[in-house]
Amino acid sequence: MFAQASSSSSSPISADKPSLVDAKSKLDNGQVDEALAELKKLQTIDPNTPGLSRAIGVASFRKGDFAAVAAALKPAVEKDPADKEAVQLLGLSYYYLGHTQDAIPLLERVHQWFPAANVDASYVLGISYLRVNDYDKARKSFAEMYDVASDSAASHLILARMLLREGYDPIAEQELLRANQLDPKLPGVHLFLGELYTYKSQIDKAIEEIKAELAIDPLNAEALYKLADAYSRAQNWDDAQRYLQRSIWIDSTSTGPYVLMAKVLLKKNEPALGARAAQKAIAMDPNNYYAHFLLGQALLKLGKTEEANSEVKISQALQTQNKSDELKTAPSTQ
Repeated sequence: MFAQASSSSSSPISADKPSLVDAKSKLDNGQVDEALAELKKLQTIDPNTPGLSRAIGVASFRKGDFAAVAAALKPAVEKDPADKEAVQLLGLSYYYLGHTQDAIPLLERVHQWFPAANVDASYVLGISYLRVNDYDKARKSFAEMYDVASDSAASHLILARMLLREGYDPIAEQELLRANQLDPKLPGVHLFLGELYTYKSQIDKAIEEIKAELAIDPLNAEALYKLADAYSRAQNWDDAQRYLQRSIWIDSTSTGPYVLMAKVLLKKNEPALGARAAQKAIAMDPNNYYAHFLLGQALLKLGKTEEANSEVKISQALQTQNKSDELKTAPSTQ
C-alpha cells in the first residue's frame, strides 16, 4: 500500500522513462515487440545502460533477427566471456547467418559447459563442422549426441545420415561404406546406400543394397517400400507391386506405399484397384496432390470423366498451394 502511494507520487518524466526491468518483464511474458521497442528507446536515451546490449541481443534472438543479435551480443560476450546464454545465442546467430567459422569456437564453449544437456547446440556444432569439412569432429559430435562410440560403425552411419541431409552425397557414401566395413549387419546402412543409389539412378546397385537390408531385417516396412520404388523406376511393375503389398501388410499407416501402389496398378492397367489405392492414400492425407492426380487418372480410365476432372482440379489447386507455401517459407537471400 505505502509502496504504491510512493510510486504514484513520482514525476511524470520518470514514469515515462523506459526501464530495462520493465522491458525484461515484457520479454518474459512473450511481448517481444513491446520489449524491443522499450529497449531501443532506452538505447536512444542512455546507450551505456548496464546490461542493455545483452537484453537487446536476447530479444532480437526471439524475434529471429540474427544480425541484430550478433551486433548486440558480440560486445556483451567480449565483456563477459562466461555469460553462457549470451555465448550460446551469439554462436547460434553466427550459425544461422552462415558465419560458420565465427560460430564454431562459441559453440565449442557451449558444448564444454553443457556436454549432454543442450542437444540443439550440439547438433548445430556438428553441422558447423560439416560445413568446414571437418568430418572427424562432426562424427565425434554426433556420436556424443547419440551415445555411441566415436569410432564405431554406428558413428559413421549417423554421420552419413547427416551428410545426406546436407547434400554431401559423395562423402556420405564413403561413410556408409566405412560403416559397412566395420559392421556389415548394422541396420540402416544398406537401406541408406540403397536410397542413395536410387537417387543417383543406379537402380541395380540400389536393389542389391536394399535386399541386403531385408536380409538383416525382413520385416522392415520402409525397406520393402524403398525396394518397390527401385523396381518401379526399373519399370518392373510386378515386383514393385509384390514388395509394396508386403510393406502395407506390415505397416498400413504410411501414405507413400498406397500412392506408389496406385501408380503401379495404373501402369499395369488395373484402374479399379488403382483408384482404391489412391482413395486410401487420400483418406490418410487429403492434401496429397499426387494421390488426387492418380485417382483422377484411374477414374478417367474407368469412364468417370466428371469425377476425374474434379480430382485433377483438386490436384492442381493443392500443387499450386504447395508451391506458394514453399515460397513463403523459403529463407531470404538478402
